[in-house]
Amino acid sequence: MKLKLEMIVLPVSDIDRAKAFYGKAGFRLDVDYKASEDVRVVHFTPPGSECSIIFGEGMTPITPGSFQGLYLIVSDIEEARAELTGRGIEVSEIFHDAGGLFHGHEDGDVTHRRPGQERLAGLHPERASYGSFATFSDPDGNGWVLQEISERLPGRWTNPQHPTPPSQV
Repeated sequence: MKLKLEMIVLPVSDIDRAKAFYGKAGFRLDVDYKASEDVRVVHFTPPGSECSIIFGEGMTPITPGSFQGLYLIVSDIEEARAELTGRGIEVSEIFHDAGGLFHGHEDGDVTHRRPGQERLAGLHPERASYGSFATFSDPDGNGWVLQEISERLPGRWTNPQHPTPPSQV
């Protein structure tokens, strides 16, 4: 079976403000459609992505700003951060995690970090793939994470007793 993540329904409080933000961030506007007095659909796609975001009126009962840790993968985090800040988007400084791993976003009520993880300033010391991050939020506080991946791992490994996959030993 092949499953493809196509769209994320994003909770926002002000449709036009969110539309302006995502347009400013360089996302492509695909649809802005008012189906009825109670339903409006706005659909954006991040540059280079096959997965889109959608928001609007009558879309979701989820509290605006409650999504944290939406990952945007980039091949050059310095370039991506410079482009976003050049577009007027407030982006954190680049950082890496002391333990080599980071899951989440610092704003909002939800974070996805393990105890003991520490954010350190700057690029990952070896510029390791998966190792450098920056964050930004939309006007509602939905939290995005930029993660630099220059070379993808061949597969996923989830065995906590053996953190290194056999192919990398």
